[in-house]
Amino acid sequence: MEILATIGAIVACILLFSFAIFIHEFGHFVAARLLGFTVETFSIGFGPALWKKTVGGVEYRISAIPFGGYVALPQLDPEGTKGLQGTSGGEAVGEVAAWKKIIVAFAGPFGNLVLAVVLAFVLAAVPSVRFGTLPSLVGEVFPDTPAAKAGMMPGDDVKAINGHAVSSWVDVTTEVQLTGGKTCTFDVVRSGTNVVLSLTPDRELVSGIYFIGALSTTNMADAAAWMPARSPLSQLAWDAGQIVRIIKALTTPREAGAAAKAVGGPVMIAEGLYHQVRRNGWDALGFLRFLNVNLAILNLLPLPVLDGGLIFFALFELLFRRKMNKKFTDIVTQAFMYLLIGLMLFLVWRDISRSVRIHRAVSRAEAEAAAAGEQKQADGGGAAKEATQGK
Repeated sequence: MEILATIGAIVACILLFSFAIFIHEFGHFVAARLLGFTVETFSIGFGPALWKKTVGGVEYRISAIPFGGYVALPQLDPEGTKGLQGTSGGEAVGEVAAWKKIIVAFAGPFGNLVLAVVLAFVLAAVPSVRFGTLPSLVGEVFPDTPAAKAGMMPGDDVKAINGHAVSSWVDVTTEVQLTGGKTCTFDVVRSGTNVVLSLTPDRELVSGIYFIGALSTTNMADAAAWMPARSPLSQLAWDAGQIVRIIKALTTPREAGAAAKAVGGPVMIAEGLYHQVRRNGWDALGFLRFLNVNLAILNLLPLPVLDGGLIFFALFELLFRRKMNKKFTDIVTQAFMYLLIGLMLFLVWRDISRSVRIHRAVSRAEAEAAAAGEQKQADGGGAAKEATQGK
């Protein structure tokens, strides 16, 4: 039964993740068709096609690398289109207005936002869905840990870390990771008095996670993964706040290194979704909502290949009544495309390496615990036998 449950969870993860990608690309596709763009390919995934079929002049694909997807639109992104398809070009296509390009580029992230909003309202409407988050109030401090050495005490209400405001224990753990293990300041309120603590987080060698050795005051069972509040707007604001904080850290020199190490790739996302599917179906939908908000925001960053980069090029064309230098945009687009692919492969490798280390550590700990239990049982049996013989 466990094997069937695992297979079912994996299939559910693939379907949920693919649905998020499909909604994004479908947004581009619908807008492009309505505005008269030439659509060459609609693909879920990158790389070689595992399955493809041409309908109405559009080639529909399921491709080998399942961490994304694309709609090939030569009038919007000719170099990106050729690079994604592995071709050197195709038939000439007509020009389209810059404002149409902006609409088509924005339609993908908009599709993700629409799905996120729908999921937020659905989750809010279901009475059995559990909501809640751990407050930034310290409930337990473990001995000989950074928190204990810094003088942190149960009842301390953490208000800020390194000047960044926190309101939940998720915020606390995020800010701790972004310290990169460097000494940081905790602004806490203790019995109505403001106290500043200085501590240096420790690093867990297997997972690479930084920790301070303290827990929130609320029982973990009272918290719901990806469900900070029943209000749909609060859910969406929390989702956006999390990704915006990471983007801010990545663009801040003092935090960029730690933020880059903390960022998870496709494998970590898949693992997170898998654990939520196994835990609770509603939590999985909450994670999917969070993922869609993240996809929307990240794709709107003004970087070539991403939708935000295409919008930037189109805005330049619209404002200055001319296109950017074609040679420049082609080179930049191709360079960023290969950088993006390389980054994805690196993150996949890093995620897999981390997962293997964690799996080995857990297996080793379980084996040691089992051996200790067997030894204890054997010692107990020997003592009982001696006691019997003594009688």
